[in-house]
Amino acid sequence: MAAAASSLVSYGSDSDSENESESRSVPQKADPDAVAHLQPLKSGGITTLAALNSAPEVAVKEGVETGVHLDPALKEVVYNPSYETLFAPEFGPVNPFRTQQMAAPRNMLSGYAEPAHVNDFMFEQQRRTFSTFGYALDPSVDSSSQVTTNTYIGAVDEAEKNKGQTVFETGPKKNEKRKKLKGGEASEIDEFLGPWAKFQDEKDVAKPSEEEQKELDEITAKRQKRGRNEEEAPAEEKTILHIKDAYDYQGRSYLHIPQDVGVNLRSSEAPDKCYLPKKQLHVWSGHTKGVSAIRLFPASGHLLLSCSMDCKIKLWEVYNERRCVRTFIGHSKAVRDVCFNNTGTQFLSAAYDRYIKLWDTETGKCIAPFTNRKVPYCVKFNPDEDKQSLFVAGMSDKKIVQWDIRSGEVVQEYDRHLGAVNTITFVDENRRFVSTSDDKSLRVWEWDIPVDFKYIAEPSMHSMPAVTLSPNGKWLACQSMDNQILIFGAQNRFRLNKKKIFKGHMVAGYACQVGFSPDMSYVVSGDADGKLNIWDWKTTKLYHRIKAHDKVCISALWHPHETSKVITCGWDGQIKLWD
Repeated sequence: MAAAASSLVSYGSDSDSENESESRSVPQKADPDAVAHLQPLKSGGITTLAALNSAPEVAVKEGVETGVHLDPALKEVVYNPSYETLFAPEFGPVNPFRTQQMAAPRNMLSGYAEPAHVNDFMFEQQRRTFSTFGYALDPSVDSSSQVTTNTYIGAVDEAEKNKGQTVFETGPKKNEKRKKLKGGEASEIDEFLGPWAKFQDEKDVAKPSEEEQKELDEITAKRQKRGRNEEEAPAEEKTILHIKDAYDYQGRSYLHIPQDVGVNLRSSEAPDKCYLPKKQLHVWSGHTKGVSAIRLFPASGHLLLSCSMDCKIKLWEVYNERRCVRTFIGHSKAVRDVCFNNTGTQFLSAAYDRYIKLWDTETGKCIAPFTNRKVPYCVKFNPDEDKQSLFVAGMSDKKIVQWDIRSGEVVQEYDRHLGAVNTITFVDENRRFVSTSDDKSLRVWEWDIPVDFKYIAEPSMHSMPAVTLSPNGKWLACQSMDNQILIFGAQNRFRLNKKKIFKGHMVAGYACQVGFSPDMSYVVSGDADGKLNIWDWKTTKLYHRIKAHDKVCISALWHPHETSKVITCGWDGQIKLWD
């Protein structure tokens, strides 16, 4: 071992032979400390380790505080700190970036809420007083000792004026009761008044003073004037023919169904397959204000009748030159609805001047006016061949009124709705009709029986101001004011078809008329943005949307003999044909 140590010490010396010989001749002693770690431990001896103090006590200067400091933002402490620890002052520099609101003492996110113990009645009393009079007691001030101006918040002047009265405290109580006349003795039957005696200051006759009399006279005069205006005769009717020849070389009028348009307009068959309209074909312009309704000529659809807010009704050609054929003038206010009879030779118009007028489609003459001093909102001929002289109108006074054209008199009134009647639709082979109203209900009536046999109203239902019967007569499409089209069965049960709800358009507030394609594959409707929306009937998907009008697109009709022709009208005064 000693040899190994000596060799380590001599490591690195020159390996020349002379050096070697020198080293051999003179042996050098190794430093015992240098090789101490290589020596084996001596047995039997006890080695002691010196103890180190890692945190020696240091003399504290007077200004430095000792003790544990808690973060003031801490919400929970996991040991029991002493009182001094909890209430020690905060240490460290102030955050220079805190806003005034953040730096202020807060016990909730928005500020400092002072605890105030107020029972519910007192709180409600002060809240109501504040909302009514504009002042309330300050909850942070102890007002039990003495009420001063400092104890009120809000309109302090008002509080002083009202002597701090709350809403539940009325003014000074009057103890004086009104005195009654003395009633005499109970034994005298004729003289005795008892509890029925009048008050001493009671007036028997309420005669108006001179000023009141003047006011009353003015009001009655105004009313009489207004009444006179209403009793005025209906506006004068006239008509303008816009085409050169009312009759062709064979003596046929424009009511004759054309046969040279590429489609058989006389057939009762619907087209086999319908397609989506893509482009605009034609614009009929002539109305100076918004168009409120359009109706196609019955069966053939070769003429189009439109009524407008400019008080005029116009008849247009759908085919060939698409001219305006005739204008019917006879209403003094906006025309709301029009309706052809079965043959198309006559039509009814309902307007806001409270008149319903019957017109001859060919000559333009007004055959008869009808009125019951109420505004008609919708008008419909009875579609039965033997009842073509009868028509019904939904009025603003919640009634459905039935007139006879021959006598000009009201023959029946259906008075069950609770709001103005918006639509009337005949169903079930014209034995019944369905009406909708502002009362958000749908009622079904037997013809000529003034009691509804079915009443449909759900809390979730909205008003439905436009209703259309499907071409197959099985469904009623109702434009609901919650921006969807609801489908009701039109045979016997009148149940809502929950699987067929058409959404995706904005119509709230507008009675946009719904239309069906003749093969029942599409549903069309305008909307409040002037767009024409087309849905697939089977899947209820919104297939197509066309920007049709600048203002509300109020009606959309699919031509009954065409595969893809849709007619729309809007409040911009235009009627458009799409294909």
